[in-house]
Amino acid sequence: MLLSPPRQFINDKTTHMKQITLRGQWLIKAPVEDVSKIMTDFEKLPEYFPKVAESVRINKRDGNNLEMEATVKSFGKKFAVQMKTQILPGKGFISDNDNPKFGTSGHEELLLSKHPEGTLINYTYQVSIHKAWLGIVATPLIKWYSMKTWEKAVISELRKILKK
Repeated sequence: MLLSPPRQFINDKTTHMKQITLRGQWLIKAPVEDVSKIMTDFEKLPEYFPKVAESVRINKRDGNNLEMEATVKSFGKKFAVQMKTQILPGKGFISDNDNPKFGTSGHEELLLSKHPEGTLINYTYQVSIHKAWLGIVATPLIKWYSMKTWEKAVISELRKILKK
């Protein structure tokens, strides 16, 4: 259930790299604490969401600040991603991610809030595209396809997990 306005496309001509902002908003019929527990248990993400996460390794932990290496699945391929993430207890996380092989980096926010029917997830991912060839196809691939895939692989699975 998408409650936010349509995702926006931002083209930053000053740096000659494309930037795309992805946004999604979903209602999960479960308490914030339950949603937060799953979405911030990074080492178990491959178990919870195998269609998008192959592995996650925490290399450094300082309180709620994590440095991680992840292998993610996207567009039928696997990519190594470096993540610097801050867990916001009971409220989600923010993360700066770098994927040099695919040629992207980004700032990701998964923010949780209480809703009369459960938990509202507000998701924002500001993607910077560093490879010129990817910039050409970025809008349809990243803006539409990846968000639809993520919604199915993460949000739909999260709902199934929380129904158990």
